[in-house]
Amino acid sequence: MIEMSQLRQGAFAPAHTADIADALVETSGLRVDVDRRRGRGAGLNPSGRFEDQRREGFDDGWQTLEDLEPFKTEVQIEKPRTAITRNESPDIPFDRSINPYRGCEHGCIYCFARPTHSYMGLSAGLDFEAKLFAKPDAPRLLERELSKDGYKVRTIAIGTNTDPYQPIEKEWRVMRQLLEVLAKANHPVMIVTKSALVMRDIDILGPMAAKGLAKVALSVTTLDRKLARSMEPRASTPALRLEAVKALTDAGIPTSVLVAPVIPALNDHEIERILDAAKAAGATEASYVLLRLPLEVSPLFRDWLLRNYPDRYRHVMSLVRSMRGGKDYDAEFGKRMKGAGPYAWQISRRFELATKRLGLGRRGVMLRDDLFVRPDGAGVQLSLL
Repeated sequence: MIEMSQLRQGAFAPAHTADIADALVETSGLRVDVDRRRGRGAGLNPSGRFEDQRREGFDDGWQTLEDLEPFKTEVQIEKPRTAITRNESPDIPFDRSINPYRGCEHGCIYCFARPTHSYMGLSAGLDFEAKLFAKPDAPRLLERELSKDGYKVRTIAIGTNTDPYQPIEKEWRVMRQLLEVLAKANHPVMIVTKSALVMRDIDILGPMAAKGLAKVALSVTTLDRKLARSMEPRASTPALRLEAVKALTDAGIPTSVLVAPVIPALNDHEIERILDAAKAAGATEASYVLLRLPLEVSPLFRDWLLRNYPDRYRHVMSLVRSMRGGKDYDAEFGKRMKGAGPYAWQISRRFELATKRLGLGRRGVMLRDDLFVRPDGAGVQLSLL
């Protein structure tokens, strides 16, 4: 861990000192002791942005911080009114999705969904990966929504906000129950995950894929196991994800690899290697997303970068800002996924050439929507007339 004393002793070049000092000052009062957050991605647990009070931990000389317990995964039940979430974003290929869980135990430091925990009065930092919410009613709600008159079939995306195959799925099995509902109704589904647990549901996804109703995307951020362990501590290893790609492909399920996020000066040199490995594993499609740092994600990521790669801190953030109009993030539709500027164009061009060389498609398999069988309507309120 980097300390202010190291800056005073000249541990870094002067050009780097200002940026690093600013980051240390910003996060120093929020950093959680390493023994309490072992196995987690975030090093901070700041108060949510909607809270009227801000709490910071500090050592008052009485060693009270040593008495605090490590962060343990806690799961609460959330009871939503609907299962399907709809959106009108013009730069994503779906208009509806399902999130079986809120928060994600994978602990990916770069996760753009972290700020959503603020709506629950919790932190986007360690709370996001330790205080989780499960939605066991989601399968029943989904069946009810599919039963309604006037429901129009479109592909449902699962895994776009938090991973449906995160570790707690082994116990709660909400994702599997959702797939059972969708399979029974012949409803198309697209899944995004970075967990090898998806192989558990090949018995459902295989028959669905044979009808043109299912496809899966595995997110592979890096092939460097050490980097993956630090950046996404509780997600499946890169090797296991590639193993899942092969297993899904062998089962006849259209499978793609999502190189996401691409982080300049950290993992962008791996683009071609990841695509080579994806092709060897049987993937037929590939896409990428540039690092996104909205709201609370920016200080969390910068703190992680400072702790793990202090020598690259200034270079990484300089390149990020060069692709985001001088800011840590630009949320403009059309730019938020790919960025802008010369370096963003270079990444795009490299990806284009590599996928063309390997024969990896980028347009995606179209799923069928003409086989839909409306559920029997259990739980749907009947009309009075």
